Formats: sequence, structure tokens, C-alpha cells
Amino acid sequence: MALVNAGVVVLDCAEPERLAEFYKGLLGAEESDASANRIEIEGPGGFRMAFRRDVNATPPSWPRPENSLQVHLDFVVADLDETERAIVGLGGRPVEAKDPAGPHEERGYSDPAGHSFTLRTLAPTAPKQG
Repeated sequence: MALVNAGVVVLDCAEPERLAEFYKGLLGAEESDASANRIEIEGPGGFRMAFRRDVNATPPSWPRPENSLQVHLDFVVADLDETERAIVGLGGRPVEAKDPAGPHEERGYSDPAGHSFTLRTLAPTAPKQG
């Protein structure tokens, strides 16, 4: 039996309104709750995130070595290039431009407040051609 019933990923940021808009666009989510200092969204399939106002929030500096990666989000996508264009259009930015070797292609990004996230494709079921 689970000890908790539900969870929400909460990101602290200086501008929760701006960050909520970014993730609503990225996830195809809708705003589900809002107050002066917190906005919660829910995406298809019930994935929930919230953005809490912290006027002193400092974004992580990953991938620079002076600040370790504290937490990041992983998202699975069908098309890395198409999703990257959408992320840049929403105000995010790439932080790692090369695909690492291995069965999964992935790329690193930061949202408008500097939080890290990764996009990856599902492992192909057949060998890569060409």
C-alpha cells in the first residue's frame, strides 16, 4: 500500500506565470489551480507540475562544473528536432547540443528559469539504418 496518494513536481522560480506557460506549451497541459504564489498544471495522462514563487530563486548552472546538477526532468518524445524547435519557440534553450553514443538519443535543455530537462527518444526496435 502506498504511503502517499499523489505527487506533484514543484519547481521554485521567480516568475511562476512565465514558467507555467512554458510547460503548458511543452506538455499540452492545462492550468488546474492557481494562487498568487503558485500555479499548478495537469497534462494528458494526469502528469502534474507546479511552479512556486521564490523571489530569491537561483537557477542551477549545469552543465558548468561549479554547480552540480541537483534535479532534472526527463521527457520522452517522438522527434527530437521538432520538439527542440518548439522548446526554443517557447523560451527554452539547448544546453547540450550533441547526441551521446548509445541506444537512446537524448538532448539537454533548460527552461526559461534555468531548470534542466532532457528529451530522449524511445530505444529503436530495429538497427539504425544509414
